[in-house]
Amino acid sequence: MKDEYLLTKEGAEKMRTELEDMKTLQREEISKRLRKAIQQGDLSENADYHKAKEDQAFLEGKIKEYEEVLAGVKIIEENNNNSGIVDVGSWVTIQEGESSEEKYQVVGPHEANPREGRISNESPIGIAVMGHKEGETVMVETPKGKTQIVITKVE
Repeated sequence: MKDEYLLTKEGAEKMRTELEDMKTLQREEISKRLRKAIQQGDLSENADYHKAKEDQAFLEGKIKEYEEVLAGVKIIEENNNNSGIVDVGSWVTIQEGESSEEKYQVVGPHEANPREGRISNESPIGIAVMGHKEGETVMVETPKGKTQIVITKVE
């Protein structure tokens, strides 16, 4: 059975664009670096050659990962959440203690970026809020211990 990867429509498009860039421009750039390093001669002690080979291996691994994700992608819709229950795609506003409120969209792990307001459904906060509704208080298990957060809004 193929794995299923949750992405928003925008996240899948961004990943497709990045994959195309890796397969064309980035591969070509590494090929040029390898050709130049090979022309320098003795490869056993050629740092440029070894660095280019490492970069090539990393790039090919990333291409493989992106292809796997896109082959098993399940597009999540930005929730027009009439049920008021947090699910993947929902926007959730939370508050911890006296801190100011924070608003996040719950997304799959490949698209998570808290700085951009996207948290993974597999993150501690994501796990804690899933299936809960506005006004509920939930416990979040963090590396620093347990803490309570209030779900102030679900969209």
